Amino acid sequence: MERRKFIRNSFIISGGILAAPTILAQSSLKRSTKKVTILHTNDTHSNIEPFPDNHSKHPGQGGVSRRFELINQIRATEENVLLLDAGDIFQGTPYFNRYGGVLEMKLMSILGYDAATMGNHDFDGGMEGFVTAKQFGDFPFLCSNYDFTNTPIDGHTQKSTIITKGGIKIGVFGIGVELKGLVPGRLYGESKWLDPIEIATDRAAELKAQGCDIVICLSHLGYEYSSTKVSDRLLAQKTRNIHFIIGGHTHTFLNEPTQERNLDGELVLINQVGWAGINLGRIDVEIDAKPRSTHSVIEVR
Repeated sequence: MERRKFIRNSFIISGGILAAPTILAQSSLKRSTKKVTILHTNDTHSNIEPFPDNHSKHPGQGGVSRRFELINQIRATEENVLLLDAGDIFQGTPYFNRYGGVLEMKLMSILGYDAATMGNHDFDGGMEGFVTAKQFGDFPFLCSNYDFTNTPIDGHTQKSTIITKGGIKIGVFGIGVELKGLVPGRLYGESKWLDPIEIATDRAAELKAQGCDIVICLSHLGYEYSSTKVSDRLLAQKTRNIHFIIGGHTHTFLNEPTQERNLDGELVLINQVGWAGINLGRIDVEIDAKPRSTHSVIEVR
């Protein structure tokens, strides 16, 4: 794991509401606090092996085997671990050209991913190609604002999922970027892109109504833009009931999460960990009577 960066952020929430951050010593946590650790990746782009040691930007970084070791280390010390991906799993190395995404699906299944969303490059093998590869993944793909009616993908994704860890009920849904202009039309066919703010608002409300303590949006919209294009930051500001937005698409390296206020004035945490599997994001969530939080960045060597 030499030279790999591991981003760790700890939040404590009360009644499912993300609270204003204050510094908290680890030793001061109450034993009755419920805790879940959320690990996440984005834009891994078929990077199976580490970058070579002579790489100009990321020497020796990344690699699925190293990520596997790190995830297992965390699982050995934390009881309730959730592993998520925010899309663009495919495309970027000859592994995708040779195996069409099957290898990526098999490896993510071995790593124990709980859910993922689709990025624009996950259409690069066509819809039939995605379905063929997906059969080797034993985790759901969450796509709320893509309507796949009358396409080969219809029935192979779901809008959301609810996962319970240590008595904490976690709702997760996915939101994708508009495909027009990013993906050749022949690759996504009759797929329809629906307004992400409207769909995210509805999906988060549904998950809250189903009793979820935490609501997570897996987003492949992108972190932010200079235009009015919908981004993770704008999505956080224009919606409610979302606690965490785990992002992708823009390959943004965040040293610490961004916090935005939603329509109700509540905090939403946004995180994205670059690309190529160089970083593994971590969010420790604790539900307690007194909301507190701490942020840190840990170098794993």
